Amino acid sequence: MKVAVAGAGAVGRSIARELVRGEHEVMLLERQIEHVDRTAIPEATWVHADACELSSLENAQLETCDVVIAATGDDKVNLVLSLLAKTEFGIRRVVARVNDPRNEWLFDQSWGVDVAVSTPRILASLVEEAVSVGDLVRLMTLRQGQANLVEITLPPDTALAGKAVRKLELPRDAALVTILRGGRVIVPQPDDPLEGGDELLFVAGADVEEELRTAVDL
Repeated sequence: MKVAVAGAGAVGRSIARELVRGEHEVMLLERQIEHVDRTAIPEATWVHADACELSSLENAQLETCDVVIAATGDDKVNLVLSLLAKTEFGIRRVVARVNDPRNEWLFDQSWGVDVAVSTPRILASLVEEAVSVGDLVRLMTLRQGQANLVEITLPPDTALAGKAVRKLELPRDAALVTILRGGRVIVPQPDDPLEGGDELLFVAGADVEEELRTAVDL
């Protein structure tokens, strides 16, 4: 898979390194020439380009990419690149970094964004997840707000202990995708028993979270 990453700062470089490790073809776009350091990630293709200029993106042949990641430190740049990538180059998947949570509402399909990643929100969610046993924690928003990845940690004395997964009466637009138990990652089967302390990961529609709480007896 060919991925374009806009922004060769600390975040952009880290993303590029992970993608290279995953054996993807990576193109790094960077506006400031002093930040173009081909020795930092020699496996990537480095391009001196302004992510907000159509001509620069055309010269970089952005249309050859499968995914574009707008990872600059400027939300305005990330939004403009997302829109250009989707409308002018027909990029199938656009992921955008949200730097200021107050701007998160802008990062949706109208700006060409398929997935918005808000670092502050993720960090806050991880803190909540670490301290909130027996509560629903939203980890990530998917598909322009249509669904969320949510986590529920069952308390030690949960009434669900020993009950099979199939006993969970989940709302229509919710699915249990993973159970984290100790160091194990469990793909849930209908007859698998639940235990106190289990971390349950669900994909759920934003409007059924309260029903999901009820289904797991919170």
